[in-house]
Amino acid sequence: MNKILLIEDDKDLNTGLTYDLEAENYKVYSALTLGEGMSVLSENEVDLILLDGNLPDGDGFDFCRAIKAEKDISIIFLTARDMDRDEMRGFDCGADDYITKPFKMPILHRRLQAALRRTSAGAGERIQYDDGCLKIDFDTMTATLEGEPLAMTPTEFKILRLLIANADRVMTKTLLLEKVWDNTGNFVDEHAVAVNINRLRRKIESGDHAYIKTLYGMGYQWKGKKTEWKN
Repeated sequence: MNKILLIEDDKDLNTGLTYDLEAENYKVYSALTLGEGMSVLSENEVDLILLDGNLPDGDGFDFCRAIKAEKDISIIFLTARDMDRDEMRGFDCGADDYITKPFKMPILHRRLQAALRRTSAGAGERIQYDDGCLKIDFDTMTATLEGEPLAMTPTEFKILRLLIANADRVMTKTLLLEKVWDNTGNFVDEHAVAVNINRLRRKIESGDHAYIKTLYGMGYQWKGKKTEWKN
């Protein structure tokens, strides 16, 4: 049974979502504030967080960023904010998906299933990268750049793992969407790929080290050292 933390300050919506999700055989921990949500996380392991963007005691985006820095938990925003910049801000802080209210429950169910599949996919896989400058251990989800710790989100690790493991291929935006965000690619806009790729470049690239090549109209390709899967 997958465990979901729901942080939503609208009591009626919170109650309705909890009832519906429990009917779908999820274990739901319900919270009305970020403080309550943190209390739940301190005492329980959860597989996914459904998070409102605006909460009485803080900003959901800051909360998402803090959680992603410490834990590999899928986070889906549920928010009334429908501006593109807010959606991009959600992805920038490491969110796995972004759903604008009002929404239909079947769509929410599909997105939950997709996010949970991503969490469980590749649990037994291990790949490491080391070119003397950039070092990444995808098993422990740690990275260093020129010996200094490098902070990356779980989504960024997933993108890098795909690019490095498929260095001989051009990874299209559609393929990255299917592998990283959703198995159908229908639920996240392509600009989420561009946002994450640009953020990765800012973190790992310099004048002496260019790792991700853009092939306009096609996709992206890893240009760093080739490596192999280690089982």
